[in-house]
This record gives sequence, C-alpha cells and structure tokens, in this order.
Amino acid sequence: MKSNGLVSIDDYTKEDILRILDLAAQFEKNPNTKLLEGKVIATLFFEPSTRTRLSFETAVNRLGGRVIGFSDAATSSSSKGETLKDTIKMVSNYVDLIVMRHPVEGAARYASEVASVPIINAGDGTNQHPTQTMLDLYSINKTQGRLDNLIISMVGDLKYGRTVHSLLMAMRYFNPTYHFVSPPELRIPEQYKLFCDENKISYDELEDINSILPVSDILYMTRVQQERFTDLIEYEKVRNTYTLRNSMLDVTKDNLRILHPLPRITEIADDVDANPKAYYFEQARNGVFARQAVICSTLGLI
Repeated sequence: MKSNGLVSIDDYTKEDILRILDLAAQFEKNPNTKLLEGKVIATLFFEPSTRTRLSFETAVNRLGGRVIGFSDAATSSSSKGETLKDTIKMVSNYVDLIVMRHPVEGAARYASEVASVPIINAGDGTNQHPTQTMLDLYSINKTQGRLDNLIISMVGDLKYGRTVHSLLMAMRYFNPTYHFVSPPELRIPEQYKLFCDENKISYDELEDINSILPVSDILYMTRVQQERFTDLIEYEKVRNTYTLRNSMLDVTKDNLRILHPLPRITEIADDVDANPKAYYFEQARNGVFARQAVICSTLGLI
C-alpha cells in the first residue's frame, strides 16, 4: 500500500484489500476505541455529500479523534480564488490526514502530490470513490460469504458513476462476471471495457434490467446524476429509465442483495425497502467500519 493515503483503488493490492476488510470486521465488533486520540483529521468537501462526509466524521469520532474542515466550498477561501494547491498545503499544517471530495477528476491525485500528510479520496468527479469501494466489498463479502466468482449486475449511470468504476477495478482480483445495464447514453466508458478485456473479466452490455434479475448475485443500482449533465433535456431523457420494484424480485436468487451508493431518486421504489434482499441502508452503515479501517491503516495505527 502506498504511504500517501488512498487516492485510487489501484493504490491497494489484493492483500491490502483483504486486510482492510478484516480490519473493518474488527471495527464492526468494537467501533469505539481511542486509536485516533490526539489526531486531527480534515474533511474538505468541495462537493455536496451526506453519507460519505458523515460516515468519515463518525468514524473519526468513534476512534477518539477530532475533525475540522468544511462541507461547502463556498465557506472556504476557494470562494475567494485560493488555489487547490494553496488550500491543501495550508491545511496540511494543521492535521494528520486529509479526506477530500472534489468535482474535478484527478484533484485527489494532485492533492496527494502537494500535501505533506496523507490524502484519502472521498470522490473526484466521475473518476473514483475508493472508500465507497471498500465498503461495497465489505458488504458483498458479508452478504455472500465470499468475493470470488460472483455475478454482479451494474444498473443505471455507468458513464459517470465513479462508484461503479472503482468497484469494477477492485473486483479484478476475484474473477467476477459483469452485466452492464444502462441506456445507450450512459454506457460504461470504453476504458473500463478495455480494463475488463485486459484482466480477462467476462462482461456484456444490455438495456433490459429484467434479463439479468434471475442470474445476479449482486444488483448494484445507481442514480442518474443530474449534476453531471450540462444539457437538462438529455438528463430528462434518461432519468427514469429504470425503476426496481418489489414484484420484480420474485424471479431472483435467494442470495441476491441489492446495493446502491445512495442517494436514490426513482431507481428503487420504496416497496423494495422491506424486502430482505434490499441491503443499501446496511451498506451505508458499513461505511463507518470500512472507513475506520482505511484511516487507521493509512496512519499506520494498525
């Protein structure tokens, strides 16, 4: 594992991933420790967030650390024109680790190059979201009892969905089979299909969600992200392409679990929530344990 934090899921080897998952399981059993006592963590969110920011802050608080930062770039000096470089170098003087979300692809990598403390990427544009991937892997392993040889169907916004991109890359160690289900406008980018080809990962591209329901082990639903569209007409064309309803789950396997990075809009109907195959709220809870593991590992406290 690289010493400058977690910027890309590629910063973790297979052994790193499995070690983090083991640590997350330990933190789930005992989330309240003093491992971060005396440590200060900055959460710099240049882009809106609920689950990611709050789960990071919960993780730090449960570990006995302190949190500083901002949840709106408008309240920081970036609104006055301060560069990202200056913000990162300045905040590095005050803290032991920086957690950053930014709307620009590559911002986290750049921050890691100018910071004097480790950087954890909490999402950079449409690029990656590696700590979401770690909680996704933890959720998959917890519900399936394994990571190997699973059929994973990813549905919705596969073009801009950074959670999909990171998960796809991390699972290369575990021989998955992917079904990519999306409207033509939101297909998985070519670079990720090439990645699958290079890693001998089986996949297909479909538009019909019903065709993959009987065979999937994991159904990974995603929101069509309005904030990624410059043309609202194009957004309106695809925003309601898929809606998963409880009645559609009658044909699914017993072990199927439905994941979603949240927030959801219309892609999962409320009547799915009571189905035992719905796992997205538990998935969000798992974020605290996975992020505790990432933070402590990054700081060399485990």
